[in-house]
Amino acid sequence: ESSVGGPFLQPPGTGRIEPNYPKVCGHQGNVLDIKWNPFIENIIASCSEDTSVRIWEIPEGGLKRNMTEAVLELYGHSRRVGLVEWHPTTNNILFSAGYDYKVLIWNLDIGEPVKMIDCHTDVILCMSFNTDGSLLATSCKDKKLRVVEPRSGRVLQEASCKNHRVNRVVFLGSTKRLLTTGVSRWNTRQIALWDQEDLSMPLIEEEIDGLSGLLFPFYDADTHMLYLAGKGDGNIRYYEIGSEKPYLSYLMEFRSPAPQKGLGVMPKHGLDVSACEVFRFYKLVTLKGLIEPISMIVPRRSETYQEDIYPMTPGTEPALTPDEWLSGVNRDPILMSLKEGYKKTSKIVFKAPVREKKSVVVNGIDLLENVPPRTENELLRMFFRQQDEIRRLKDELSQKDIRIRQLQLELKNLRNSPKNN
Repeated sequence: ESSVGGPFLQPPGTGRIEPNYPKVCGHQGNVLDIKWNPFIENIIASCSEDTSVRIWEIPEGGLKRNMTEAVLELYGHSRRVGLVEWHPTTNNILFSAGYDYKVLIWNLDIGEPVKMIDCHTDVILCMSFNTDGSLLATSCKDKKLRVVEPRSGRVLQEASCKNHRVNRVVFLGSTKRLLTTGVSRWNTRQIALWDQEDLSMPLIEEEIDGLSGLLFPFYDADTHMLYLAGKGDGNIRYYEIGSEKPYLSYLMEFRSPAPQKGLGVMPKHGLDVSACEVFRFYKLVTLKGLIEPISMIVPRRSETYQEDIYPMTPGTEPALTPDEWLSGVNRDPILMSLKEGYKKTSKIVFKAPVREKKSVVVNGIDLLENVPPRTENELLRMFFRQQDEIRRLKDELSQKDIRIRQLQLELKNLRNSPKNN
């Protein structure tokens, strides 16, 4: 989740890593979000307080030294960038949401933003795609839940959440339902289930507890299971999602005394199918300075492959090119079986585009015009430069005032001289 901060690490395995272990540290401000590319396994997108989105290529075998050079630096937001999200079925399409209240859609084949979603009136808190990436759900600080057609930016559905202040939203696969986590009017943590085609009222609302931390939702479409993890506590609750009422069945709760600040998830093709592992979290425990794996395992005695818990699942091959998706084509993800275990079959490599343009025009607006300073030092330098410029202009103005008064006096003297009479 968006609680990364600073540079980020690529640890080698288990155990304590060296204090000087190499990091990815090219941003000039705190890193606010990172996401692995779903189709090219050594590519990461990150975004930062420095207003940039950057694409990093992790070398085969991991980092040997600090990485400061990104393969691509993307500038288009005028304020810090809080979220990045890869399109689920299209290669090289990346979404970023900034504190300028805009969502930019980047085509990484050309390294430029190609669309801008400009319907939000405050900071965007969360973005989630449906299965084929034809719809984008967003939660926003303006207390609205939106379902947006991403290519046109058209808002298809909108809910004003007065009784349920939405923080996070997740599409529940291809069920045409959304799940949100948030806060009730009594300041208790709450979840709500919505029909994506009618956001006028939630289908159900359920109180969770009286704690104050965010609830991170994770949905596994293969097992129809929803996981709710609380920020600042150590609990992960899990539910089964059904198509009939009551829609939501509580199963169990994983408890731990170590509070989590954020969680990452292992992609399906990285799970241990021989142990019947159906989900794996990577829990960030900042108090201990560690990342702890938490595996969700279905207890089975059989040694054979369990088809019922491992249906065909979205794989590592993209279904669309950026041009196809931008032209209006939607396609379901290309599915893979986990039966043979994961083999690196994707032949896609990331090729950074060569860019010379100095302007970035989207929807007729040049996004790079008057780009603000990206760090505190840059801001201070710009402030002192502007102070010097203001002083210089004031001096110039006072010199001009003196000169004007001199010229006015000379003119008056000329008019009053006896020759003119």
